Order: sequence, then structure tokens, then C-alpha cells
Amino acid sequence: MRMKAVTNPQVKVKHRSITKSKRADRLASYALLLFWSVLFILPFVWLISTSLKHEADAITYPPTLLPEVFDWTNYREVFEIVDFTRFYMNTIIVTSLTVLGTLLSCSIVAYGFARIKGKGRNVWFAVLLATMMLPPQVTMIPTYLIFAQLDWVNTFMPLIVPAFFGNPFFIFLLRQFFKTVPKELEEAATIDGCSILGRFFRIILPLSVPALITVAILSFMWTWNDFLNPLIYLNDQENFTLALGLQMFKGQLTMLWGPMMAASTMVIMPLVIVFFFAQKYFIEGIATSGIKG
Repeated sequence: MRMKAVTNPQVKVKHRSITKSKRADRLASYALLLFWSVLFILPFVWLISTSLKHEADAITYPPTLLPEVFDWTNYREVFEIVDFTRFYMNTIIVTSLTVLGTLLSCSIVAYGFARIKGKGRNVWFAVLLATMMLPPQVTMIPTYLIFAQLDWVNTFMPLIVPAFFGNPFFIFLLRQFFKTVPKELEEAATIDGCSILGRFFRIILPLSVPALITVAILSFMWTWNDFLNPLIYLNDQENFTLALGLQMFKGQLTMLWGPMMAASTMVIMPLVIVFFFAQKYFIEGIATSGIKG
């Protein structure tokens, strides 16, 4: 028996009204996304544009978005004005070791909080979370005195070693992800004679790649852009990182806008490239670790 099509005029009007409402919501969403996209991408376009302008054009008023003549000499002058290659290498060394230390320490501690039962585990985890509420300015002076006693000031050690002792936020993020891994997998491995470390390295870590990549990206971004800690602990220019090196384009009375913008472009480019290639795992890690909004 064939169903008779709905021909009630009131139903048709209601259906059209709902369709128009959905279209209006969709257009409003697209317009809002377009507005925020332009708002966020405009400084990046301005940065690259200024890095390709002559020094006089960079400070012309009214300003222009695109240069009349694309001038690449600013990128060459960056390496002539300061030892930019050394700054880059210093930053790569500090960032690489910091990311490595963060992944090792945070994943081990997070696994303990997620899987290993022990007396007072929840209390210690609450204490760990409470440390995130502590402003970094509170521990700045005691930490500096400790590193000064160890004669680590003006070395990379104060920038790298703390990463091997864990980060509360990353431990929390990884713990949330580890708890989503089925316990049956570890129980089956235990029956086969697998140890705790075996279960951690052979089961948990391979299944936690999105969360680990998320931690690596965030740690990479925070360390690469860190200005305060290198400013506190590094004195000699040969140990400067990129964040400190950028300040050398700024004099007391002058500002080299073209070379500074060219240097800034080269500083942020690795961040853009890393995020572009790892954004899939980054979004997946955030979505599956329970910290999404």
C-alpha cells in the first residue's frame, strides 16, 4: 500500500520556515567564522608583508598591506646583524630535549596515576592538580637559588632539566587518555606474563599516539616561544635562544622593522609547519583526553 504524500499547506509552510531558519543559522556561522579567520590571519599577513618591505616603506603612513616592491634583503640582513644561526641551533637543542623529557616523565607518571593502585593515589593526584593553581612567580626565586647553587646559571640546564620531572597539565591530559584504554588489553597481557613496563611500552604508548603528539606539540610551542626563563638564566649572547635574539633588533632609539619582521617570520615558521602537519593528531588528542570544552 503506497503512502500518501503530505499535502497539508500548514505543514509545508512550517517545513519551509524550518529550512530557512537552518540556512540563516548556517550563513551566520560562516560569516562569524570568516570574520574571526580574517581577524586572526591579518597580523600574520602583516608580519610577512612588512618583512618584504624597504625600511622606509615599513614605517610609511598611511600604511599599506602589500609592498610595492618585494625586497628579500631583510632576510639576509638578519644573519648579518646577529648570529641568528647560533640562536636557532640553541633553540632547537633546548626545545628537542625539553619535549623528550616531557614525554618521558609525564607519560610514566600519568600511567601510574591511571593504572597502578596504591594508598593515597587520589590524594597525591589532587596535590598534583593543586600545583597548577600556583603562580610561577611564587617559585621563581627559590628555583633560581637552587640552580645558582648547582652552578647551572648561564647554561641550558635550568631550561631542560625541569622537563624531566613532569608537568602537571600534561600528566593530567595523559592520565585522562590512558583511562580510556580498555583494561582488558592489559589484563590479557598480564596473563601472558607481561610486566608493568612491558604493558606500558607495548600496549599503552602505541595506543596513545594522538595524546603524546598533543603533548609534544604543546611542549614544543611553549618552549620555542619561551622568553622569561631564557631571560632569567642566560647571560652570554652565544647561549641566547630565538626569543632573546629577537630583542637585539631593537635599539634604545631605533627599531629595525624589516629585519625584525623577517626574523620573526623565520621564528614562527617551524610552529606553523609542525601544527599544519600534526593538527589531525592534535585535535584527536584534545577530543579524546576529556579536556575539550
